[in-house]
Amino acid sequence: MALCFSLALLAAAMRPLEAFDMGQSTRCVAIPDQMKVCQDVGYSEMRLPNYLGHSSLEGEVVPRSEDWRPLLRTGCHPQVQAFLCSLIAPVCLDTFIQPCRSLCVAVRDSCAPVLACQGHAWPAALDCDRFPAEEDVCLSPLSKVSHLAKDLPRVACQNCPSVEEAPSLKAVLDAFCHQDFAVTAKLRRRRRHHAAAGEPGAEPGAELQVEVEGRVEFVRQGPLLPYDTRHLLQQWLLVNVRCAGALLRPGRSQLYVLTGSVRPDGALALGRLFPWHKKDASIAAATRKWKQHRC
Repeated sequence: MALCFSLALLAAAMRPLEAFDMGQSTRCVAIPDQMKVCQDVGYSEMRLPNYLGHSSLEGEVVPRSEDWRPLLRTGCHPQVQAFLCSLIAPVCLDTFIQPCRSLCVAVRDSCAPVLACQGHAWPAALDCDRFPAEEDVCLSPLSKVSHLAKDLPRVACQNCPSVEEAPSLKAVLDAFCHQDFAVTAKLRRRRRHHAAAGEPGAEPGAELQVEVEGRVEFVRQGPLLPYDTRHLLQQWLLVNVRCAGALLRPGRSQLYVLTGSVRPDGALALGRLFPWHKKDASIAAATRKWKQHRC
């Protein structure tokens, strides 16, 4: 999954919003298959020009829509796709349907911290005061959130956890004792094309990616859920992009023991990470002894 994107391009793509004329002539076109960010959004045709002032489907709309993909992948808000696609691919109806101010505020409050974690501010062109307050003529936020979703651990920005090479048996067992959970997972750092220039650890034309490969195994389960943990760790890597790029070495996948806790506000925080090499007998011994260990 992508771990970086160009906010410079993003900001440039959104400047035309300031001069967008709601009364200008528009046309309806099919949302192209290559416009992945707005596939399965609930409609198949969009208006051009869009709210960002883009009128060329292949020259502007499709390539610039890709700037949003990494933010969408973080899952920073349940309606972030609906909000963004209402701007870059507005539904083709008899009238323009803008996002409500309340929807913008909800998405901003959830997604701005993700951008801040990556060193960027919420784009000024998406100032929520630009959007209408009347809930009956705009795209409003969902009013219902499942109780299950509220209770699940979530990902937030955090200070980078420590990575400890060749730890002692005591250090590993202490980490298991003092953290809420401990899991083993293979993480891989790689590069793909189209990275943002200046991204830590990235080269021009290369896009840094970090992935959770294969299964996640529990040493200490704590408050984590088996079906959600792999996804949760992947989201942590996406949100904490700078940590992910700094903590992991490029190359082949590496097995890690990851320890952490769930904070009182429900946010998952990784604490101590142990790269598990074949020569690390202390880590293997700690995972065997844990069930009988007394903290």
